[in-house]
Amino acid sequence: MNTNTSDIPQTLPDGRPIPLLTGDERPMLESWLAFHRATLALKCTGLDDAQSRTASAEPSELTLLGLVQHLAEVERNWFQRALAGHDVPHLFGPTGYELAPERGIDEALAVWRQEVARSEELCAGRSLDDTGRIADGPMAGLEVSLRWILIHMIEEYARHNGHADIVRERIDGVTGA
Repeated sequence: MNTNTSDIPQTLPDGRPIPLLTGDERPMLESWLAFHRATLALKCTGLDDAQSRTASAEPSELTLLGLVQHLAEVERNWFQRALAGHDVPHLFGPTGYELAPERGIDEALAVWRQEVARSEELCAGRSLDDTGRIADGPMAGLEVSLRWILIHMIEEYARHNGHADIVRERIDGVTGA
């Protein structure tokens, strides 16, 4: 059966982009990362600051606000520090999970979106085989390819989106991918 790709929807009913089902490696990796980034944003939709600070379940202190901040740090770490070799400061502390009383979900999402945009800029024009070096931690100095970074980012978002599912369900009962 030959399906016309123009008949395939480009987004899900909730607005998230549908990852590519066929095609070349680079666009497929980028589409999966875009899907997972959109999933994180969706999990935060409609929440106020107090809700975004609700922890998943004791003894965990994991919150949606903390996850957004953490993933902004992850974006910055892998694309700016590792891939591009930039010496940039932390935005929200080394892990990003620390919550400041004056920072709300809208501000954190805006910073995260800026980090995503910067990540996309730094990837543009680079080959999947281009390399950078891990900036710190137990693997500091090891060389990694853009391909590895994209795969790692997909698994990082997928794992944390699973956490976000649980936190969001605890907040207001909203479930779903």
